[in-house]
Amino acid sequence: MRTELQKMLAGESYEAWDTELTTMRVKARQLLHEYNQLIAAPKEARAAVLYQLLGTASNADIQPPFYCDYGVHIKAGDNLFMNFNCVVLDCALVTIGNNVQMGPAVQIYAAFHPLVAAERIKGPELAGPITIGDNVWIGGGAIICPNVTIGSNTTIGAGSVVTRDIPANVFAAGNPCRVIKTIQ
Repeated sequence: MRTELQKMLAGESYEAWDTELTTMRVKARQLLHEYNQLIAAPKEARAAVLYQLLGTASNADIQPPFYCDYGVHIKAGDNLFMNFNCVVLDCALVTIGNNVQMGPAVQIYAAFHPLVAAERIKGPELAGPITIGDNVWIGGGAIICPNVTIGSNTTIGAGSVVTRDIPANVFAAGNPCRVIKTIQ
């Protein structure tokens, strides 16, 4: 029998109010509360708490306030920068490459719900992985939806809603986000 955590990470329907998942979210909320209180603290002090939350955070600079569901499902590469008010719903693996920068209020949503109302009101949730390549810039207020890959060296315009894969080496923007031009 699979646990709700195993189902969640496998992209299957799962019960978010499972005891194990709830315990994991509470632990993350406690660390986030501590982290977000360090808004004026030196980067080193924030890094110690961030490491407890993410498990990996090589030279990450995430400006408080920052919010996530679990933290442990965020795999961040070197030199990550996230500006104020970023949110990562990491119910599935969220992989962020090296040298990624995000403007304020970027939202990364691995979580989603059934489209059919009769199924949705029963309470199950779903999650899909998100992958962001190396050297990506994501403009402020952009939303990255589940089951999306953004290729390396790409720029996502501010306010974009990324609902499908975006290739490497492009500038993409809009709602829904689409490729505007190739970057040489």
